[in-house]
Amino acid sequence: MHGESTLPGKRYTELDAPAPQDAYAISKLAAEVALRQATANSATAWVIIRPPLVYGPGVKANFAVLARTVARGWPLPLGAIRNQRSMVSVNNLADFVVCCLTNPMAANQLFLVSDGQDLSTPELARHLAHAAGRPPRLLALPIPLLKLAAAVLGKSATLARLSDNLQLDISKAQILLGWRPPIAVKQSLSDTMADIRKP
Repeated sequence: MHGESTLPGKRYTELDAPAPQDAYAISKLAAEVALRQATANSATAWVIIRPPLVYGPGVKANFAVLARTVARGWPLPLGAIRNQRSMVSVNNLADFVVCCLTNPMAANQLFLVSDGQDLSTPELARHLAHAAGRPPRLLALPIPLLKLAAAVLGKSATLARLSDNLQLDISKAQILLGWRPPIAVKQSLSDTMADIRKP
């Protein structure tokens, strides 16, 4: 919603202007605007939650591909990446939704939410490998070489999601609502890997 990446050491906050980069994000912003307009002159309260990548049992797309690759013990050329990315497990997100439904301080507020522990892509791969009972196989290919290979294969956008920073500041949820993610990242990733490896 705010953009596809953050500068090193910077985090998006609720005060940052939206900068949707694709049709999906544009449609989400339009839905937010419509919600606020529809409730503007009524007693109905609204809450807007902007999560980053949501993972957990049943996860699809790039996260599932990464997890399956790690589970198979295949080497990944991502060892030189030094990024930080916010994510949120589906269970932590569900807990936050319940918090917003039951805490009156959430009324008419916008929140960013995450697990509260950002990971680099190599750290994520190591956690997944541990959950799968596999040794992490990370090759430290130089970033320029990775970018060149991704461009040749038409995977530049995928590499950007694996190598760029994207961090969220969740202090508003913590301070205003007293919310803390109840499930640790290590446990959430273990549960996700167990689901992915089910026959």
